[in-house]
Amino acid sequence: MSAPIAVYVHLPWCVRKCPYCDFNSHAAPGTIPENAYVQSLLADLEADLDLATGREVATVFLGGGTPSLFGPDAIDALISGIRARLAVAPAVEVTMEANPGTVEHGHFAGYAAAGVNRVSLGSQSFDARALAALGRIHGPDEIPAAVSELRAAGIANFNLDLMYALPGQTVGAAVADVEAAIALGPAHVSHYQLTLEPGTAFFHHPPPLPSDDLAWEMQTQCQQALARAGFAQYEVSAYARPGRQCRHNLNYWRFGDYLGIGAGAHGKVKVDGAVIRTEKSRSPRIYLESGGRAGERRRVPAEELPFEFMLNALRLSEGFALADFELATGLSEAQLQPALERLASRGLIDRERGRCRPTDLGYRFLNDLQAEFLPERGAGSASGELCTAPSRVAPDTDFRRFVREVR
Repeated sequence: MSAPIAVYVHLPWCVRKCPYCDFNSHAAPGTIPENAYVQSLLADLEADLDLATGREVATVFLGGGTPSLFGPDAIDALISGIRARLAVAPAVEVTMEANPGTVEHGHFAGYAAAGVNRVSLGSQSFDARALAALGRIHGPDEIPAAVSELRAAGIANFNLDLMYALPGQTVGAAVADVEAAIALGPAHVSHYQLTLEPGTAFFHHPPPLPSDDLAWEMQTQCQQALARAGFAQYEVSAYARPGRQCRHNLNYWRFGDYLGIGAGAHGKVKVDGAVIRTEKSRSPRIYLESGGRAGERRRVPAEELPFEFMLNALRLSEGFALADFELATGLSEAQLQPALERLASRGLIDRERGRCRPTDLGYRFLNDLQAEFLPERGAGSASGELCTAPSRVAPDTDFRRFVREVR
């Protein structure tokens, strides 16, 4: 059997749109069309089955939006439908994003019965004022309540999502958030800086944010707290206990293949030596009206592949092997050498025994490293100064989840 593949499922509705969010999420209608949307998702999957011939599904990720707005019966129908159409590994990782304010009592038990065995909980902060400033619908007390529900359902593998450099936040408050999260015993913590993304309410009406120097101090002190508690950083914004790294996100960052279904979902699959990207209609209405058939495929030109690979691989603390670049893209490692040499000469990349990884300084300016591999970059472009602000890399999940996905 060929290399495993992942499946990303986008469930696009939220109670309301957060002012910092630039994902494809939409305020939920009075009644979410759960059954119709699940049927569209499965029709969407069927249309992409030719991209997964002979491949076993290793991970499934239900992202959004707020997937926990869907009831257990809908999630069960979705996961059962995936299993009916694809070969699924016995030890498949099935992650579901959830908002502490949208999970009713007993729902996690229903999700677990449907096959969900990992949950990413969008806690963001444990400070009531910070949550209000972020437009979140939950309060601090709902986070431990949701964790208790998870444990009662037998789901010990869960992530807590945290943000730092929030409006008016101090270093002490950022560390307090991390310590509160650690106290709940998660297997994984995502910790990332609030960014003002184009098209968001915060971008058009920016709140007062901490300085870059203060944000850097928050990051370093929070990293130290996580390390003391036994969480190893394996990606720029991801920390895990031993053996609890998110396998789905690791597949992205290692430039693995995945199908993307749902409104606005992206997919990436290598077929007959070509890298194919899929993109589905962002509009939930159009997606539903088409029965999940609104989307397109595109062959990624060879000149774009180095940047796409590096956009992911440079996020990992383990870095990447040059041989993996050749295997994933079909290109020669020689295409990377000019940029790698420039970056190494400036102390931004470590190179050893065929592996490359960002240095500590390189991690701080990760956006600059990634930009070195853009197609329009000319030789010698690295001779300029670094951006004076640290890189602000948001978490995981689709093309920005392909620059982030998930959590």
